[in-house]
Amino acid sequence: MPEPGNNLKLFRRLLNSAAVQSTFLWLRTGDEAFAEMLKAIAAAKNSVRLEMYIFTASAIAEKFREALVNAAQRGVTVYVLVDALGSVTLSDSFWTGFQKSGGHFRWFNRLSHGNWGQRNHRKSLVCDEEIAFVGGFNIAPEYEGDGVRAGWRDLGVKITGSIACHLAEAFDEMFDRADSKQSTLARLLKPRLQKTVRVPNAELLLSAPGRIHNPLKRALRLDLQQARDVQIICAYFLPTWRIRRELHRIAREGGRVQLILPGKCDVALSRLAARSFYRRMMGAGVEIYEYQPQVLHAKMFIVDDVVYAGSCNLDARSLHLNYELLVRMTEPKVVEEARKIFSGDLPQCERMDLARWKKTRNFWDRIKGRWAHFILARLDPYFSRKQWRLLR
Repeated sequence: MPEPGNNLKLFRRLLNSAAVQSTFLWLRTGDEAFAEMLKAIAAAKNSVRLEMYIFTASAIAEKFREALVNAAQRGVTVYVLVDALGSVTLSDSFWTGFQKSGGHFRWFNRLSHGNWGQRNHRKSLVCDEEIAFVGGFNIAPEYEGDGVRAGWRDLGVKITGSIACHLAEAFDEMFDRADSKQSTLARLLKPRLQKTVRVPNAELLLSAPGRIHNPLKRALRLDLQQARDVQIICAYFLPTWRIRRELHRIAREGGRVQLILPGKCDVALSRLAARSFYRRMMGAGVEIYEYQPQVLHAKMFIVDDVVYAGSCNLDARSLHLNYELLVRMTEPKVVEEARKIFSGDLPQCERMDLARWKKTRNFWDRIKGRWAHFILARLDPYFSRKQWRLLR
């Protein structure tokens, strides 16, 4: 548990940072993101908070562990929180040396709790409550590379300023409750874990399991209602019918809606489910592109003059079952850079053509897509909620 003294310092920082603007730097590749993250850990003077869904024993994982150990040995307070299911292949012994050096480690929602359905899918690093990193990157070798010649295609953001301070607070809340059974956590403590934090040029959106009062869905839906120009990069695309309806409406009314979705995906069922929407979306005027060189794992949503980045996908699990985070940024230069990133990825994509799509899709393809949609959008949420009720 974070020490009381550190919590008091964090509270004071939160008060002092209320009117402080944050700055944002896009991290376009895994190599760039990991280098910046390791540099920030090496420079940390007071605290390091690392939160990951997947942490795979590998050369890059050992680099991070070494950096965390070195930080702890020089007197920095270091916390690591890793999801137990996302990192199921990682042993407890991996962290033995880190803990002996003074570091603090916890699994989030151990599998022994019997509730595998609700996971902490957030990925963040916060150093000294001043510098933070969010995005889709996990600590695993598949994220190393440039996303074109090698490594999965992903994106992240380096943040300085008040958002970093609020991310530290969000981490502490999750770390404090990591060993609690998630049925109790979701029932009693969700209001604090699910919230919107507003600062002058951004919002931090934090979600918890549940179908109502989700700040991520609400913010995105409100932006889409007024939108004319939407560009989305998404690894797992299974949006709610309200979000699909808004995308169709924007395209039908003459706006631009462009989607970059996976041509290669690590979850085959997710790609099948996403493709079940293609015919109707293209029929409404939505442009769909599939990224070809590598597995697509990025999450970036540009809606007119705002852009979202973080851990959340547009699928049922991210929107209803996981703990997720997004940062909603309104800085014009940040949005402009996001559009450049999107435009830079388009040449690596194959555009889907409606006429050709209709000809190449057979009855069996349609059945597979519908079943994939049913499993991911209906069965997975149903069994997760049923499991939650049984454990109450």
